[in-house]
Order: sequence, then structure tokens, then C-alpha cells
Amino acid sequence: MSKRAIPQKESIGVEFKSEPKPLPDSELIDTIVALSNTEGGTLYLGVDDSGTPTGVHPKHADPIQLAAFIANKTNPPVAARVSTLNLDNEGCESTKGAKVLAIEVPRSQAIIATSEGKITRRRLKADGSPETTPLYPYEIITRLSSLGQLDYSAFPLPDATMDDFSPDEIIHLRLILNQNSSGDKTLLELSDEEVLAALQMTRLVDGKQTPTVTGILLAGKSEAINRVMPTSKAVFQVLEGTEVRANIDLDGPLLSTIERIRELLDPWNPEREIEFGLFRESVPEFDRRAFREALVNAFGHRDYASLGSVRVLIDDEGLTISNPGGFIEGVTLKNLLTVDPHGRNETLMNALKRIGLAEKTGRGVDRIFEGSLIYGKPLPDYSGSTAVSVRVFIARGKPDVEFMRMIDDEQSRLGKTLSLRSLLVLDRLKEQRRLTINDLSDQLNYTEPTIRTTVEELVETGLVEAWGGGKSRSYTLSSSVYKVAGKDIGFVHQTDIDRIRYEELILKLASQQNGIVSTKDIEELLHISHRQAHRQIVKLIEEGKLIQVGKGRASRYALTE
Repeated sequence: MSKRAIPQKESIGVEFKSEPKPLPDSELIDTIVALSNTEGGTLYLGVDDSGTPTGVHPKHADPIQLAAFIANKTNPPVAARVSTLNLDNEGCESTKGAKVLAIEVPRSQAIIATSEGKITRRRLKADGSPETTPLYPYEIITRLSSLGQLDYSAFPLPDATMDDFSPDEIIHLRLILNQNSSGDKTLLELSDEEVLAALQMTRLVDGKQTPTVTGILLAGKSEAINRVMPTSKAVFQVLEGTEVRANIDLDGPLLSTIERIRELLDPWNPEREIEFGLFRESVPEFDRRAFREALVNAFGHRDYASLGSVRVLIDDEGLTISNPGGFIEGVTLKNLLTVDPHGRNETLMNALKRIGLAEKTGRGVDRIFEGSLIYGKPLPDYSGSTAVSVRVFIARGKPDVEFMRMIDDEQSRLGKTLSLRSLLVLDRLKEQRRLTINDLSDQLNYTEPTIRTTVEELVETGLVEAWGGGKSRSYTLSSSVYKVAGKDIGFVHQTDIDRIRYEELILKLASQQNGIVSTKDIEELLHISHRQAHRQIVKLIEEGKLIQVGKGRASRYALTE
């Protein structure tokens, strides 16, 4: 018997079904299929819409039989986990004796249908309540694309012909290719038809070359795009307070649209002059390379089977770029910088890489973060992303000149750029002063061995200092970094002042633990070694503030007051 509480209300991943009489098989299986085709979740059988247990009907009371029935009525079979809930802790007299089943449904890695071929999904209504609805054909493309099982951008368009390509855009493509050092120059030696085929902008269908989604998106005539790819739209907006300063719709080929948006940004992207000794450097409000990568990612990874526009918004807070289509399966906010690169429209992204507009390694998101890190600015924020859209926000902010100087000096000394991991570690230490390997691993979502290697390399370069030993070993920016930045006082505050507060912190911890504290407690509290923690205890015993209780490994220390 399980002891999990029933949620308070329904959600996208939670459904209640009451059973005063047997729930129709079709309704039960439709709900299972919908949950599996969305985010997975749990169906509580024997619970009414208010969340009150009413009891499951005897027809569905056997968990093993019900799990087998679900597998037999779904295609591919859904391996649901069915368990009986213990309602002893539900806090309601009326729940006693009511039997409720929890049917846990895994998120599918394919399109799931009922055995009769019906396909459903979950969605939220306008009032925020969930419902089960059909999964329509165009949504199947979106679902499979999100799972990485279908590349819509590779599809040939049966209603398009070679005449739908714009000769001017093909010339424009060659010009971009020639100007970008990262472009595949071998393409310049090919004829136009060969270039289109090499970039998979056309495919051979029934013996004739046919434009693909990628082809029409990149170099189609505007009228052809509006006819066969009406979802390819963008909007550039500028707001000052509530005043609209710019609101420009763009629906042409992507190569021209990307270039046009980059031009539109320039007047709204002021630069600051930063002094580095005898030299000056112009620092833009928004790093141009990071902006390009974010923009290309928005067009390259958007869901072209869904209506909506790529939106570029500049306002008083910063720059926002959003696109229809959530993160692809396996990509989350937490692993954004560490997950293996893969996208929704591989053919389109490969073409953009070969032309020279996208990062060839597939790590464009690294460039977006680097654009903020090298200036010591706030990191890009993807937290506004949802299941149906990706949104990156880059805040306005003054560059951190001392941090920039530290990065510039170190890169000049090394003769190469610092890795993204090194920049992230330095940024976290700049913001939070003192962190352990575990802290950094949790915050940056890298494994502890990976972070330890990066941090120890920074210690060897003299940018970072280590404090303590073992698991309590912690790290700060080095005294030399503070000294160069003219912030010796900051370093003293970070180290010596911390030591002055050790006594206060130890006594406070003891008071919160019924007057008792151990050496291990102090190690974890202050991020110091066992020997350092023992010295602090000896000092407090000598001052009459602690007394020893027990001996050897069982030793504990109690407050004297």
C-alpha cells in the first residue's frame, strides 16, 4: 500500500476520475494516452473533481489487471504503474474505506494511440484547468520534432517548384558565404543548383528537384513563403516605458530577415568606452555575436508547424528573443549548457552552419552566455521558457571593468581564451565570494570531477585560492585578483572578517541544536578543515564558552550558559 497524498487539484499532469459507476473504457484510455503524449503524469481513479476520494469501482479495483488492460488498449503499449493509495493521512473521515488507485503514466518517446487509433493530448484551458483533446495531424509533427524523431525542415514541399526560389536570395547566400570566415568555401565552387542540393534546400522527388522547407525558408520568394510556409514570421519591437518606438513585421526569407534584424538592433544598442590603461574598448549594451547566435537559434530551432512569430523585443529592462516551440526532448533549463547539442530542425541548422551564420559545434548557447560573461554582466535568463516557447532575456547592465581586466590579462598571458566553464566559475565566485565544489556543481550543473578539474586549474593560474581541506574545502577569487582590482578591503572582508565571525556563527549553531555542536558541524558550517575546526573549539573551551561532553569520536561540545 502506497502512502502518497492526493494532490489538491488537477493540472497538466494530474487528472481525477470519480467512479460511482464504471468509467467508460474509452474515457479511461483516452486520458492515459493524453498524459503519455504530453508530459506524463498520474490519473487518480476514484477521486472527484474537487480532489475528494470517492472510491474506485470494483471493475477497476485490481491494480495488476488494470495495468494489463491499459497496455492492451494502447499502441505502442503504455507501461503504466498502478498502485492502491493509503488514505489514512488524508484528514477526512469520509475517506476511510475509500479505495483509490494511482495510475502513473510515463511520458512517451513516440506518438501513443488507443488500440482503435485515436490520439489525444493534454492542454490547459483559458481558466487554467486541464482537458483531454485530440492530437491533430499538424500537432503530430510538432510532437515528433520535439522528441527528435522527425526533421520537418527536411520535408520536400509538394506545392513548391524551383521557380519559387529567389535568384537575388541565392546571390545573397553566396555573398554571406564568402564574407563569413567560418562558412564552407567549397560551396562557392558549385553551381546554384548544386549549392541548393548540397545544403539540402532541394530534394529529388519523382525524378525532379523539389524545394524543401529549409530551401524555401532560406531563399524562397516572399510570395512563395507566404503560400507554402505561412508560419515563417518575425517581429522586431522597441518599447520605452509604455511607448512603442518600433514595431516591424518581417515575413521574407530567413537570410534577409536575420540580416535585417541585426541592422534594426544597431540604433538601440549603444556602446560604452572602457579604459584599459592606454587603450580604450567599446562595449555594446548587447554583445553582437551573442545576439546573432540567439537570433539564429530562435529561427533555427523554432517550431515551423505552429503559428506564431520569432519576437525580438528591446525594452527598459533589456533584450528578449522568443520563438514558438519549447525545448526539444532532453533539454531543460538546468542542463542547457551541458546537454549534447541537438535541435528540432537539423537540416535547417546544418545549412546555417555551412553558410557561416550558426556555430558549427552546435554550441551557440555557449556563445550567448560568453557574451555576458566576458563583460561581467548578468547571465542570460531562459526561465521564461515554457512547453510551447523558448524565451531568452539578456538584461541591461554596466560592464564590470575589473572583471573584464582580469579576464583580458589572463587570456593575454595564456595566449588563448578561457573556457566557458572557467568563466562560469569565476562569475559565480565574483557574485557569491566563497563556494565549495559541491556548490559550484549544483549551480552550474557540471559533475563534481569536471568542476574540480576546472577550479584546480584556476588555482594553479593564481586566479582562485583554496581554503580548508576535504569535503569542506572552499574557494574564493584570489587576493591578487582583488589587489589588481584595487579591492584589498573586499578580500579582507571575504576572509579575515569571516574568521572574526567564526565564534559568533559556532555559538549560534549550538544554540539552534539544543546547545550542542560537533567538530563535523563546524567543518560544514564554516567550510574549513577538521584541524581548523578543532582549533576553534579549543579556543571556545579556553574562553569558557563551550565544555566537552563525551570522549573520542563521540565528543560533543555544549554551551556553558
